[in-house]
Amino acid sequence: MIQLLYFVLFVEGLVAFLLLVKIGPLRELVIKSLDQVKMGKGPATVKTVAATMSVILLSNLMSIIKIQNKGAKLGTMSPMDQVLWRTHLLEASLMGFTLFLGFLIDRMHHYLSKLIALRSNIGSSKEEFEKLTKEKMQLKEKEEKASKEMKLLKEQNLNLSETVKKLKTENEEKVKQIETAEAHVVSLQKQSADLLLEYDRLLEENQNLQVQGLGYKK
Repeated sequence: MIQLLYFVLFVEGLVAFLLLVKIGPLRELVIKSLDQVKMGKGPATVKTVAATMSVILLSNLMSIIKIQNKGAKLGTMSPMDQVLWRTHLLEASLMGFTLFLGFLIDRMHHYLSKLIALRSNIGSSKEEFEKLTKEKMQLKEKEEKASKEMKLLKEQNLNLSETVKKLKTENEEKVKQIETAEAHVVSLQKQSADLLLEYDRLLEENQNLQVQGLGYKK
């Protein structure tokens, strides 16, 4: 029993050491092994062993107390009681250290698993952050490009507005010129009509004068 406890204590000490100190891939191997132990029926088996060892530990402690009480009543302990007392004390100490190291290994495995998960999340978060930063830079470049294009469009719009104003002014001048020309045409038409009337009158007077001249000749 004692040799088995020494062996278990040695194995637990080695496992705790490998969890504390990273030696190549040994820590990852130990963590994966503990993960396998905690899967399926492993936790129930470990709890059963721990409970059994706790019961044996309590039994040893009770035996130690009984032997001490017996020695106190007799005033001294017999050599057999001393051997039993030392054996029970050694077994209780080994079991206590074994249970303590088991609990320590469980906690170390728990926190190391959390630490690995956190590092993995930090790594993925870092990649996501870099991706978002890259997308932000791309959006900024697109925004700058769009701003330049908008500025260029504003300048083109301003130039078009000035061109439209210029064409509008020229159109207004053309309209005025057309109106002036139309008024001049109307005036010329009126003068032409007046001249035609005057021509008809003069033609009529000329005919009258010719008729009168013929009458005088007769």
